[in-house]
Amino acid sequence: MTFVELVEEYPVLEPIVPSLEQAFLALCQCFEKGGKVLVCGNGGSAADADHFVGELMKGFRLSRPIPLKMQDHFQKILGENGITLARKLQGALPVISLTGPSTLITAIGNDGTFDTVFAQQVYGLGRQGDVLVCFSTSGNSMNVIYAASTARVLNLKVVSFTGAGGGRLSKLSDVLVPMPSECTYRIQELTEATYHALCLSLEEKFFATPE
Repeated sequence: MTFVELVEEYPVLEPIVPSLEQAFLALCQCFEKGGKVLVCGNGGSAADADHFVGELMKGFRLSRPIPLKMQDHFQKILGENGITLARKLQGALPVISLTGPSTLITAIGNDGTFDTVFAQQVYGLGRQGDVLVCFSTSGNSMNVIYAASTARVLNLKVVSFTGAGGGRLSKLSDVLVPMPSECTYRIQELTEATYHALCLSLEEKFFATPE
């Protein structure tokens, strides 16, 4: 699904296309320079964060075989087993969900405050040139706000998917992609369609075979 196709299916999303194109450019620049993307969100937005990672860390619409040179390297190191393994692997973009490490999250929350469960990970993992992607329907979730704040201190770009207006994230984001709704479930529906289009565009950019 291209951004044009996205608008054809969801005409209400036409106003956010320029922001979506900026998000695409920011992520492309990050990956091209060897950076990684960190992703966070709460509740349904945590599910979106994990879903977003799943579409980029393995094949989405394309099969993404790893490069032949890398397959040869697997064979050189591992022999015949390397060939088998290499053929089962898929090309990946380096994207990490901050919602997943339950032991770390509960330790941070228990020893300090749940408000810093994402910020602590951004501080530990983030490096200049990386991008933080935030999902928040309200744009006001404190642990996401703190994550975005930490990202800015560390000179990471911040791309945020929110509801209308963007809440407090609007002032912390380099790129804000606000869904044109204030209804939580509707925001989530539109957000999923939007990041699917973004992931498909990224997959096409980095893994499509030249004709």
